[in-house]
Amino acid sequence: MNIQEIRDQFPILKQQVNGHPLVYLDSSATSQKPYAVIEALQDYYTNYNSNVHRGAHTLGSLATDAFENAREKVKSFIHARESAEIVFTRGTTASLNLVAQCYVREFLQEGDEILITLMEHHSNLIPWQQAANKTGATLRYIPIQPDGTIRIEDVEEAITSKTKFVSITHVSNVMGTIHPVKQIAAIAHRHGAVICVDAAQSAPHLQLDVQDLDCDFMAFSGHKMAGPTGIGVLYGKKVLLEKMTPYEYGGEMIDHVDLYESTWKELPWKFEGGTPNIAGAIGLGAAIDFLQQIGLTNIRHHENQLVNYALEQLSLIEEISIYGPRKPELRSGLVTFNVSDVHPHDLATVLDSEGIAIRAGHHCCQPLMRWLNVSSTARASFYLYNTEEDIDALVKGLKRAISYFKYVSQ
Repeated sequence: MNIQEIRDQFPILKQQVNGHPLVYLDSSATSQKPYAVIEALQDYYTNYNSNVHRGAHTLGSLATDAFENAREKVKSFIHARESAEIVFTRGTTASLNLVAQCYVREFLQEGDEILITLMEHHSNLIPWQQAANKTGATLRYIPIQPDGTIRIEDVEEAITSKTKFVSITHVSNVMGTIHPVKQIAAIAHRHGAVICVDAAQSAPHLQLDVQDLDCDFMAFSGHKMAGPTGIGVLYGKKVLLEKMTPYEYGGEMIDHVDLYESTWKELPWKFEGGTPNIAGAIGLGAAIDFLQQIGLTNIRHHENQLVNYALEQLSLIEEISIYGPRKPELRSGLVTFNVSDVHPHDLATVLDSEGIAIRAGHHCCQPLMRWLNVSSTARASFYLYNTEEDIDALVKGLKRAISYFKYVSQ
């Protein structure tokens, strides 16, 4: 990987913020977009903007071909068996809610158990809370270890004959932990349970193979993997998607409409009611092309180096507490931390004044924050365009911020 050549493909990185070169360390919230994606969006809107699956004219055919070609790219990206298993949604949240509405609420009942972990993003927690309330099922949690990992022994104990549905983040957006979802899926299936994987934080960074993982559902977003906002993916095994009833009704997803009853189109279109995010899907396809040209293995190796370097440098500052596994191979490209006696929002504000963008808050993981015994944390997250120089700038900024707050408190 030639990092400078990669950085040159991201126009937003060429600017200054508050009089300083931009150091963007918030890719876990949303990644930046390369020219290839921006140009794909512009090309669609400039040259063949039209609705899909409907028009018999040239622009409609071009748009439909590009839209469905993007679906094929997603299928190949995650190694699904067929494109019918790829449903376009607004993002990870919409994908998980679709599963909650159309599968869990439909097929679970009182006495059944739903299993998740304490470190789930709210998008992978609240839908199951609500589904449990509606069905009478019980929501249970796999315990986590002090370093933010989970033990297979605890998974074995937690999954029983009552467990009907398991949903787990592949990579924690706070701890950075990479969970052994393949092993968890095997345990779940041994007990007859269905497993859903929240891949919002893994799709941008790791090679995914849904057949090898043997997950039943997988959800992820385009905007975290160099694609546009407003587009996401739900992968589902065909046998499950076929027996699920859609919960959004209208145009595009119907086969036949009578005065008092209707029938649905085949997969995947029965779950894509209304005009889809055509440009978003095309942009996501361009992002997949971009990432695959660089190579997910190369991206993972680069981020491993960055995480290792960041852990080393931040560990040298005594005022900093770091959360999550210390071994880079167990975590993805982010480091979450706190500075003693400094609120993360204040820290982020000071860093922003120097052009350094990090995340501060509860990261949509309030139960995990309570488990950590904090109200919020700071998070620096890395992607293929980041460098060790970005981490050096972060470390210098943190040292200056610590000195400033010490002076103010005196």
